[in-house]
Amino acid sequence: MESVKFIFRNNLKQYAMLIALVVIMGFFQFTTGGILLVPMNVTNLVLQNAYVFILAIGMTLCIVAGGNIDLSVGSLVAFIGAFSGILIVDYKMNTGLGIVLALVAGLVVGIWQGYWIAFVRIPAFIVTLAGMLIFRGLTIFMLKGLTIGPFPDAFQKISSGFMPDFLHMPGLNLNIAAIVAGAIVALLYAIAVISRRVMRRRNGFENSTFPLFLAQVIAVCFTILLIAFWLSKYKGLPIIFIIIGVLVYAYTFFTTRTVPGRYFYAMGGNEKAARLSGINTNRILFAAYVNMGVLSAIAGVAFASRLNAATPTAGQGFELDAIAACFIGGASAYGGIGTVIGGIIGALVMGVLNNGMSIMGVGSDVQQIVKGLVLLAAVAFDVVSKKRA
Repeated sequence: MESVKFIFRNNLKQYAMLIALVVIMGFFQFTTGGILLVPMNVTNLVLQNAYVFILAIGMTLCIVAGGNIDLSVGSLVAFIGAFSGILIVDYKMNTGLGIVLALVAGLVVGIWQGYWIAFVRIPAFIVTLAGMLIFRGLTIFMLKGLTIGPFPDAFQKISSGFMPDFLHMPGLNLNIAAIVAGAIVALLYAIAVISRRVMRRRNGFENSTFPLFLAQVIAVCFTILLIAFWLSKYKGLPIIFIIIGVLVYAYTFFTTRTVPGRYFYAMGGNEKAARLSGINTNRILFAAYVNMGVLSAIAGVAFASRLNAATPTAGQGFELDAIAACFIGGASAYGGIGTVIGGIIGALVMGVLNNGMSIMGVGSDVQQIVKGLVLLAAVAFDVVSKKRA
């Protein structure tokens, strides 16, 4: 019983938002007459919010490393889209090479901003606000106020393509490859968490009770299989969904199972103590913004692929969506607390709210008000819970 209380007490906000997500989905499923969870709409929900998922991963690390945010990501998404458009559409560059150069451009931007933040120690708010203005201006200058497109088919498939069904069965209206992929992911998850539990016990660390652990494994595996089955009823697994899945796994592993990943939390919890313990805090802060630049470039490529065009107005407000997703998903405004999975949950909450209200015909003005109230409630929950601790 004590282990159950410990788990919920230390992950209260994340579990609360997960429950809230289920409640919100149930509400819109009822009010939209079942449209919300139609397989085609679930796929569209993933495609429409792919950029938020990607940006939320990077923003989580920035926030965890000290409560810092990056205001430039929306403008950087537009800049990378314009950069890709000029290379691939105007100069007819090979699609693969154009994407690689776009990612390199994001890396360079991350190094530029990370240098001023980590080594010159200009506040992140100021540096990224400047970046927001600089890269928006560069985007307009590069595009001359015009839209570039369309992109080649290979580029479009990043956000509109699906994993081929190599196991197609005639007469069965399901994407079998998607179901098999879901089963493999569920199996790998089960093996990973069981191995981690055995390792913790061997090293003398406390574990949750076996019934609770078993219930968690069953719930997660069931959810994975359900998502795979639902997507298989439409066109299968979107390519961008697979990319996001790989990113989520890689960053979750990095932040929870590696020493450098734990440095981010140590720095966010108490930078002075982290520095005295031998952690190079400047390097950690620098890495957070370099990483944010690369992930912004990935989001920029994904968004340009979905639009099938590079536009001067792309990415407007994306930074707010990413920041809101992180705080809604359990990241602390004070730093040191937050998870990649929590950021994804927060992004899903925002995405379901947008999608559900749009289906119901709710105006964009009311949608903004609702999302603002949800964000305020999430941060208020964090502040109040800290005062009570």
